[in-house]
Amino acid sequence: MPKNAPSPLARLPSVDRLLNADAATPLLTEYGRTETTAALRQTLAGLRQELSASGGEPPNGAAILAATAERLQHRAAPSLRPVFNLTGTVLHTNLGRAVLPEEAITAVAEAARGASNLEYRIAEGKRGDRDEHIEAQLCAMTGAEAATIVNNNAAAVMLVLNTFALGKEVPTSRGELIEIGGSFRMPDIMAQSGCTLIEVGTTNRTHLKDFAGAIGPATGMIMKVHTSNYVVEGFTAEVPEADLAKLCHDNGIPFAIDLGSGTLTDLAQFGLPHEPTPMEAMKHGADIVTFSGDKLLGGPQAGIIVGTRGHVARLKQNPMKRALRCDKMTIAALSAVLRLYADPDRLVERVPTLRALARSVDDIAAAAQRVGPALAGAIGSLASVTDMACESQVGSGALPTRRIPSAGLAVTLEAKGGIALNALAAAFRALPVPVIGRVQDDAFILDLRCLEDEADFIAQLSALDLSR
Repeated sequence: MPKNAPSPLARLPSVDRLLNADAATPLLTEYGRTETTAALRQTLAGLRQELSASGGEPPNGAAILAATAERLQHRAAPSLRPVFNLTGTVLHTNLGRAVLPEEAITAVAEAARGASNLEYRIAEGKRGDRDEHIEAQLCAMTGAEAATIVNNNAAAVMLVLNTFALGKEVPTSRGELIEIGGSFRMPDIMAQSGCTLIEVGTTNRTHLKDFAGAIGPATGMIMKVHTSNYVVEGFTAEVPEADLAKLCHDNGIPFAIDLGSGTLTDLAQFGLPHEPTPMEAMKHGADIVTFSGDKLLGGPQAGIIVGTRGHVARLKQNPMKRALRCDKMTIAALSAVLRLYADPDRLVERVPTLRALARSVDDIAAAAQRVGPALAGAIGSLASVTDMACESQVGSGALPTRRIPSAGLAVTLEAKGGIALNALAAAFRALPVPVIGRVQDDAFILDLRCLEDEADFIAQLSALDLSR
């Protein structure tokens, strides 16, 4: 560089000059002047550091604006993104649990687009209750007298406990004191609800006399918790729900059942073990039943509460109910899903969760044969791709001991080792629509049970970068 020539840093264009360039116009139009200016300053600051450390020629204005455009695109990209769930876990908590039916997606868009009668009775011209949009549907399906919903099932349990047992005792079987995802434990939920847990029975055996002996003047209610996320086998005993209901009613206290995952259909038709339903719980005499909307039901995240008219009315009077209530989009989605249950003959084909659970191994294996060659072509000689039999699971604490026969693809690297496999998994996560599989037995496994959009999956494989 000549003795009197300006330094590389001095030859960098100014922010104003870059903003006035024709190439900056699309950025200003899409992102606005404030965001574009901030991004340009960050890009220039990074270049000054690089040039100070290594010297060299500064990039021209077009290259600087191109780098700024990438920065703006990355910043503007939503954090919540769609992914391909090829883990083999149908209801994956980390991946959003249930996929909504198209009817529910349409209902959400309609509710979000403008004003609605969320809490307004059109015929009467006066204020209404947002539960009215789903209460009749839930009652018709479960046989309950009344219903309400909150934002998830843990909230539903908390609301029930706080309403009927604030400052009181709640006898619960020791074998039902579950821990749900995120280390949330039933005893902790009870404590935060303002009630005192009274453990009865043992881990594997609890009898009616255990509950009867625990009832006293300080008893607020009895709660039975369905252990949907684990199973105790062998020398076991639990009290039938009808017997607990009679004991509670004889003593003038409410009987509540928490079903956890919850289902409104018989899972045996999919070759899965029977799961207790809200309909059965109501027939057995429960006053209150709680369950999830976004698990086996296949709807949006919600905590559903059904029960007798008097008990549900008390829940609605609790000030906590307002803090836990659902918004219009959740109500719209749940109502749309419940309408699908009115047509059981087409339920499986219309509810993605049930469709995935019911999908046959032959159908999944056929998908593997279609997808496999495209995947092998994208990977090249770095790894082998083979069809494989595998096992799926329901997920989200539902039927934890039951595996569902499935099929998929195993990607086996020529170079063995966990680091290489982890890098392969990372490459799939770096695709435009991240592909989430699982590393197992020295292979990267893609379980195809939940893969429905094969065309989009194959189309983006050209972007797979295994060079890192």
